[in-house]
Amino acid sequence: MAAYLLRRLLLIIPTLFGIIAINFAVVQMAPGGPVEQMIAELKGGGGVTGRITGAGATEAMAGGNGTYRGARGLDPHVVADIKRMFGFDKPPLERFGLMLRDYMRFDLGRSFFRDESVVQLIEEKMPVSISLGLWSTLLVYFVSIPLGIAKAVRDGSRFDVVSSAAVLIGYAVPGFLFAILLVVLFAGGSFVQWFPLRGLHSSGIETWSFPARVGDYLWHIVLPTIALVVGGFAGLTVLTKNCFLEEIRKQYVVTARAKGASEQRILYRHVFRNAMLLIVAGFPSAFIGILFSSALLVEIIFSLDGLGLLGFESAIRRDYPVMFGTLYMFTLLGLLMQIVGDLLYTVVDPRIDFEARR
Repeated sequence: MAAYLLRRLLLIIPTLFGIIAINFAVVQMAPGGPVEQMIAELKGGGGVTGRITGAGATEAMAGGNGTYRGARGLDPHVVADIKRMFGFDKPPLERFGLMLRDYMRFDLGRSFFRDESVVQLIEEKMPVSISLGLWSTLLVYFVSIPLGIAKAVRDGSRFDVVSSAAVLIGYAVPGFLFAILLVVLFAGGSFVQWFPLRGLHSSGIETWSFPARVGDYLWHIVLPTIALVVGGFAGLTVLTKNCFLEEIRKQYVVTARAKGASEQRILYRHVFRNAMLLIVAGFPSAFIGILFSSALLVEIIFSLDGLGLLGFESAIRRDYPVMFGTLYMFTLLGLLMQIVGDLLYTVVDPRIDFEARR
């Protein structure tokens, strides 16, 4: 197992390099970079609020290389100074090499527009996204697994048909749309205001007792968590049902029944381990999916200042250090979670031996 883990860890390096290189190349062709935005601001009379500090190599990551239309009519020295300020006076390959050098030291540079390091921004936003993603993933599993098992045992029954309709509704309704419905119903939209609408804690919480802070946190997290659970439990429920149905119809189940084993023993002693292998091992991937992709619009609706909102704003403003820094961290975390998923395979079923694979 140790040799397998070592190979998987070494495989992270070329995979991470390839993902970053592809995204870097795509950004080179994207118009409307930070230099263009700064020039447009100057031509519009907005002025420059401040120069970017910490002009390291990571700040020289990406952006257009051609002639900027917005630069027409400006002093060429001003345009050159803006390019140098953002680090775009260097060739793309040099910027890419400097970026990789800094990333090897986990130096992700500084934001173009926030005057903060990317690491600090990620540290500030990470607790919000982890809270939302962790609670949502746990609830999705706690709802989907028992429901999927019940549907598999009662396949074709009235319960299976009715629950399938609920699953289809949950699958069809986007999480952000359900979040809006929750706001209208329970957050002071048109009916009652049982839950808060903004943030994960109330103002002045620092002076409260620990139980009061925990209760306030849970009060704030209820609606956004429900919005993500409704959109995520449908697929896992169907997967759980299909996995259990496939195992129930296998020959070893028929043999166990012929030997007189009870249905409960067959289901939870024999079928459960084999059917849950794919489901449990997929927990890290499900957590990463909710954490980095599904929560963006929910964070915006409930004013949660997390990683999804940070990535969206950085893409809109062409804040390349934040874009590439978060991409680097998200990709690295996702690849590590895949390895954790492989380890969970061996925990659920010790018979699996990755070293025996040829």
